[in-house]
Amino acid sequence: MATYDLTPRIAPNLDRHLVFPLLEFLQERRLYEDEEILKSKIELLNKTNMVDYAMDIHKSLYHTEDVPQDMVDRRVEVVARLKSLEEAAAPLVAFLQNPNAVQELRADKLYNLQMLNERYQIGTDQIEALYQYAKFQFECGNYSGAADYLYQYRALCTNSERSLSALWGKLAAEILMQNWDISLEELNRLKEIIDSKSFASPMNQVQNRIWLMHWSLFIFFNHDNGRTQIIDLFNQDKYLNAIQTSAPHLLRYLATAFIVNKRRRPQFKDFIKVIQQEQHSYKDPITEFLACVYVNYDFDGAQKKMRECEEVILNDPFLGKRVEEGNFSTVPLRDEFLENARLFIFETYCRIHQRIDMGVLAEKLNLNYEEAERWIVNLIRSSKLDAKIDSQSGTVVMEPNYPNVYEQLIDHTKALSGRTYKLVSQLLEQAQAQPAR
Repeated sequence: MATYDLTPRIAPNLDRHLVFPLLEFLQERRLYEDEEILKSKIELLNKTNMVDYAMDIHKSLYHTEDVPQDMVDRRVEVVARLKSLEEAAAPLVAFLQNPNAVQELRADKLYNLQMLNERYQIGTDQIEALYQYAKFQFECGNYSGAADYLYQYRALCTNSERSLSALWGKLAAEILMQNWDISLEELNRLKEIIDSKSFASPMNQVQNRIWLMHWSLFIFFNHDNGRTQIIDLFNQDKYLNAIQTSAPHLLRYLATAFIVNKRRRPQFKDFIKVIQQEQHSYKDPITEFLACVYVNYDFDGAQKKMRECEEVILNDPFLGKRVEEGNFSTVPLRDEFLENARLFIFETYCRIHQRIDMGVLAEKLNLNYEEAERWIVNLIRSSKLDAKIDSQSGTVVMEPNYPNVYEQLIDHTKALSGRTYKLVSQLLEQAQAQPAR
């Protein structure tokens, strides 16, 4: 299953600290040799300040208690640098630890700078030192301290580029601490800045969107409402264009979100067209499953892909999260995916056929006869499906469902309204972008 591992594509778009959870997952799943994973970890750690962790991994990799002298020297250097930065940031850190003093801060950053300078002799040098101290704490693996200091730094910083960098750092720290609610807030804050018209160049904007989508995978597949929000973000035109242009592998996660989402989205049909268009640049069992069901109507192919999808999910760091239930562990997303995938096959197959042999249907759904019968009975009850089971002939009989003309008219009108709104928005953006004459 290493063939379908997206870590080599995803890792270059992440902060190196965010790559560690991915490597931990791959090591647990044994997709690669232990030695290969440990070497990758050391390579990542060499460019951080987590020297003690690097030493521990070196001992595990080479089965020794000795570590290279350059690691020992690096540790001394890191400790000295940390002490130096701590001293430089000390006046501002002391101020921030005083609740009464912090209450004096206002939303007006220029007022804050003047007040800090006049009353506490804290100037731009100390504020810059706080940023460097926070960044160093992050590199040492102290994500909690880094998040706190970066938050305070952004309240004082007047440099928009440095403030953006601090926000990326704060987001990474919150993700690594698994604070999913706060992470989502920071993600939305970052998205708002990236999507603003004043943000850098268009190329830079696209690159930042690609980074944002990769980082968001940690949040969306852990937050309670994440699978809905990933559709809201990734399926926006400007983000979907960035995916198609530079990161088509992200289609796996958007496809999964569409499949496991309980409420079928109106954008789903348009997304199927994207899957069809991008088959030449990216495909895996999950995207191919959708193509089999909705493009090629290849139900035998969909059945095979469904088995492969299960393996892909189990071995994907974002999709294969395990939950302990008593003495057993399960992968909730895998179970939801398979249930909904069967429903997709069933719905599409029933649209084409009016009378369906139960044995054939069981085979298409990867179930035995009794399981298929039970599953269809439950589905008919829960979804009010216009179908009935003929036990004597062993078939499912679909009742004809003629489309309501008025509903079709309403759907087409809604689609026309959406396209008109999008066109007007684009014209307004172009008009605002043109210089006044």
